[in-house]
Amino acid sequence: MLQKLGFLPGFNKQVTETGAEGQWFDGDYVRFRYGTPEKIGGWQQLGNNKLTGAGRALHHWDNNAGIKYAAIGTNRILYVYSGGVYYDIHPIRTTLTGAKFSSTSSQTAVTVTCTTTHNLVEDDIVMFDAVSGVTAVGSTYTDATFEDEKFMVTSVPSTTTFTITMATQESGTPLSLSGDASVLCYYTVGPSQQLGGYGFGTALWGGTALGPATTTLASTINDTVTDIPLTSSAAFPSSGEIRIGSEDISFTANNTTTNILSGGAREVNGTTKAGHTGGVTVTNISDYVAWGEASSADFTIDPGLWVLDNYGTKLIALIYNGKCFEWDAAPSNATSIRATLLANAPTASRHVLVSTPDRHLVFFGTETTIGDTSTQDDMYIRFSDQENIDGTNAYTVRANNTAGTQRLADGSRIVGAVRGRDAIYVWTDTALFLMKFVGQPFTFSFEQVGTNCGLLGKNACIEVDGTAYWMSENGFFAYDGQLSSLPCLVEDYVYSTDTGPGINTTSRDLVNCGLNNLFGEISWFYCQSGSDVVDRVVTYNYLDSTLKRPIWTTGSLARASWADSSVFSKPHATHYSASVDSSYDVTGNTDGTTIYYEQETGTDQIDGEGTITAVLGTITSGDFDITQKKSTTGSSVGMPDLRGDGEFIMRISRFIPDFISQTGNTQVSFVTKNYPNSSGTTTNYSVDSSTTKKDTRLRARSIAIKVANTTSNENWKLGTFRLDIHPGGRR
Repeated sequence: MLQKLGFLPGFNKQVTETGAEGQWFDGDYVRFRYGTPEKIGGWQQLGNNKLTGAGRALHHWDNNAGIKYAAIGTNRILYVYSGGVYYDIHPIRTTLTGAKFSSTSSQTAVTVTCTTTHNLVEDDIVMFDAVSGVTAVGSTYTDATFEDEKFMVTSVPSTTTFTITMATQESGTPLSLSGDASVLCYYTVGPSQQLGGYGFGTALWGGTALGPATTTLASTINDTVTDIPLTSSAAFPSSGEIRIGSEDISFTANNTTTNILSGGAREVNGTTKAGHTGGVTVTNISDYVAWGEASSADFTIDPGLWVLDNYGTKLIALIYNGKCFEWDAAPSNATSIRATLLANAPTASRHVLVSTPDRHLVFFGTETTIGDTSTQDDMYIRFSDQENIDGTNAYTVRANNTAGTQRLADGSRIVGAVRGRDAIYVWTDTALFLMKFVGQPFTFSFEQVGTNCGLLGKNACIEVDGTAYWMSENGFFAYDGQLSSLPCLVEDYVYSTDTGPGINTTSRDLVNCGLNNLFGEISWFYCQSGSDVVDRVVTYNYLDSTLKRPIWTTGSLARASWADSSVFSKPHATHYSASVDSSYDVTGNTDGTTIYYEQETGTDQIDGEGTITAVLGTITSGDFDITQKKSTTGSSVGMPDLRGDGEFIMRISRFIPDFISQTGNTQVSFVTKNYPNSSGTTTNYSVDSSTTKKDTRLRARSIAIKVANTTSNENWKLGTFRLDIHPGGRR
């Protein structure tokens, strides 16, 4: 007898496959629209270039001439995309003149020697300008090799030298302090990952629990010797590190007879080598936790992030926990003007946004004393004078302006903030506050509206049509005038490694929330447990969900940042790959690359060269079984009930496919098994738009249906399938 198959919308992963009878259990690259599952749209690369580093922020706006811009902030470079072209607008920290180059035969390493301290660190970005004198030397490298080219710093041998890695080896006359160039040093943003277990102050610093061993230097030494004479080395280990004055020195052997530490290496842990006078104190630091050494996972290093907004046509760009910059989107500026430091603004902040329509620039987790980074307070808020973001006293509280400050009370740090319809939503790690413009004399009011509902990461929140949605440490929340916990049928799968891949909460600040208003979807992209790169997504359909049936999906769509359709007609997003892959604009890049995509276009993934990769949409139901009603005499009555208890074996002799829309072939599979813990047997059938029915010979106590496409240029939207089901015996 033919029976229609009906399943409730959304995934239910809070139960087993058997428990999800009459529901969808799993899938990837699918969504629900009007309660019906369909494959999501494809995506196409914008431009032909890969960007350097991990794309961590994306913002769209346009200028007064109607020119559309997308600002893309990676952990290395700030870009602007417009008219199919990428522009590097990253701010310059300092410009060094008089730099010279040195190379080595058959090597790719080039040492750059500066006339002053450069303050660069490994993986920083530099650009060379006004290069001269290299061509005449006879090297493989010429002026053009360096002019207007960006390089990643490979190492930092000293305060005045750094090395870069060239694309080709030196095959000519090696450079030796040759040429002359200016070095444009880019502002440092931060690492591509968020990792735990590193840093100052995470364990014993300054000594061991019992106190360090000390002695004195037996005689004066210069800054080059590697044998260190001590008055007594008996209390020192056989190898380790010592500190003399402000210099750290390592040693590989301890001769307690001669009291000499040998095999020494000078200026370790970033210290500076120096000569030392006999009789000065020598301290054993072998058991110390030094800068940059692993110690405890209770501490995490902030990733390199940007916070982006626009003040009219001006782009506002904040380096997370750092300085704030501005860039004017005038038509002629993209190719000639870089972002510059926002004058008179705070210099260390966690977040920034423009309040509307009152137009104040608001800094969160910022300094109590402007310009003094040591006064940064993670719970402190400072806002500018109205319509004044860079004036001399724009952030100084005065009787004749609207600038002001506020310190929040609940929590240990402000995590994030978003602009809403009637207020600014401000989250700490424990609470939610509303910040509302009220005018003078207070300018803004602050009201706590939620407790025990803190924000997981700075980008894990969004406001849609007057409702704020966010991801916390252990669940999802919404606020629409009243705080509520969002019911979620995939919650354990997202948060727990017992029932799913779980979330890597150490990488919490890499979580980013994106709106796709074309389909009423809010998505959270996150790193699964064991990963430090965004590789999972959980999506909530806020339009079609009800309290009784919230619609959630999960999948492997990996997006490092997302911007909804508004300025541009389709959503845009970035994808980050940590693989070592030279980007188009930085030689020696080892920090991975980012691709910028337009979403919801076509059926497949298309890269900048036109290469097509299939987007494999798939959905799997929970197990269903049958129960056959019986008369008083024991004969079968009516149709078998698909919501059964598995008492009878069922036979499926055919199925009739039904698709609302279909492009190409679709694979329909049946997974048959007799017991919940059985692995099951999968039988596949290919269905196209002309397929009227498929004959089958399936027998099992329970069956699950799976619908998927297997190649490119295939798309599907499911209708109502019918199965010809017959009850068999009990065995």
